[in-house]
Amino acid sequence: MGCASVPGAGAAGAASRGLCAGGAPSISYPELKDLKKANVLHIDVRERWEIDRFGKIPASINIPLGELVEALQMDPAQFKEQYNQKMPAKSDPVVFSCLAGTRSKQALNFAMSLGFSRVQQYAGGFEDWVKHEPPEKK
Repeated sequence: MGCASVPGAGAAGAASRGLCAGGAPSISYPELKDLKKANVLHIDVRERWEIDRFGKIPASINIPLGELVEALQMDPAQFKEQYNQKMPAKSDPVVFSCLAGTRSKQALNFAMSLGFSRVQQYAGGFEDWVKHEPPEKK
């Protein structure tokens, strides 16, 4: 069951929308494209071998789901060193994705349990992204 979205709402609509039917804030491909223009942190929680084999969504960083809880509690300097990215603050917008929405939903729940307040998932994941545009190879 997907989320109803308002046509033309764009990033503002995605950011202000409440929880959808699945209980998790979920965004669509066009909403993700809008959010990427606003420099949202996009974390792909697939395993490293999946990224190596299939590619990734441009401008996403890879933190496998098994590392995520630890990563989101790291010292900011350690996070930057490990992931080559600024550590997100609990109030920063973050989008999680995986292959098809199962792991990103878990990631979303982990992040919310750690106090992150502006987290969303791209439920269509990598499978949906490649229907719209080619992946970026490592």
